[in-house]
Amino acid sequence: MVVLVTGANGQLGQALQFIATKHPALRFHFLGSKDLDITAKDQVTEAFANTQPDYCINAAAYTAVDKAESEPESARAINVDGVLNLAQAAQTSGTIMIHVSTDFVFDGSKSSPYLETDTTQPQGVYALTKRDGELALQQTCDRYFIIRTSWVYSNFGSNFMKTMLRVASERDAINVVNDQIGSPTHAIDLAEAIVAVIESGSKNYGIYHFSNEGVASWYDFAKEIFSLNGVAIQLNPIPTSAYPTPAKRPPYSVLDKSKFKTEFKFAIPDWQDSLKAYK
Repeated sequence: MVVLVTGANGQLGQALQFIATKHPALRFHFLGSKDLDITAKDQVTEAFANTQPDYCINAAAYTAVDKAESEPESARAINVDGVLNLAQAAQTSGTIMIHVSTDFVFDGSKSSPYLETDTTQPQGVYALTKRDGELALQQTCDRYFIIRTSWVYSNFGSNFMKTMLRVASERDAINVVNDQIGSPTHAIDLAEAIVAVIESGSKNYGIYHFSNEGVASWYDFAKEIFSLNGVAIQLNPIPTSAYPTPAKRPPYSVLDKSKFKTEFKFAIPDWQDSLKAYK
């Protein structure tokens, strides 16, 4: 089984590389942005011709949430136009697309976990481009899995955990918001979940939600990071209103994983257990 991975040098791409040897039946082709610019249609066509993938995992994305507000063209080029290029190539070649999306497609106004069927209501440029990327894939490709996830972190790339540990080495106190609620997701767990989709051979295409189990605020997440790493620092809970950002965050973005667990028989670890295992 041949698997093409775009965005191979990003956080998820590196996590997929980390677990690849555990899945010898899959022949991965990892292409970073320097190897494949998904916004260039000719490069995408050539990559599919050269690798002839059974599956394509799109781990390439513009993920700078706040920067997207001032760079809408760049965000749209990668998160929408790039996805469309991949979808067209996949449709032509008969490749199954696995596209990673985000909890940000929701506005966070619910107080119970979001279902795949809930209406999307993106609140900023990043969120809008990710939602439009989903639509581009759905309208172009017959065989696809869209996996929405949340609060991804790991020892790879840039993420909240690494930022917290870096800032803690520079300061005596940190303020972290405690009124945004979601589920931290370790990139390795997400990578294993994506591989489980491939290995299942499922033809039940569509949208699925995946994150680690459990619920936390960013403050809870930071507190656990510091506790597990033996970091002594003054951690202050603050409301979102005290930490304004260019892009609006969903106040509640817990995802319901029932559909994923039922379809792929995948045991999802609790976020605290994964943080402890991979800290």
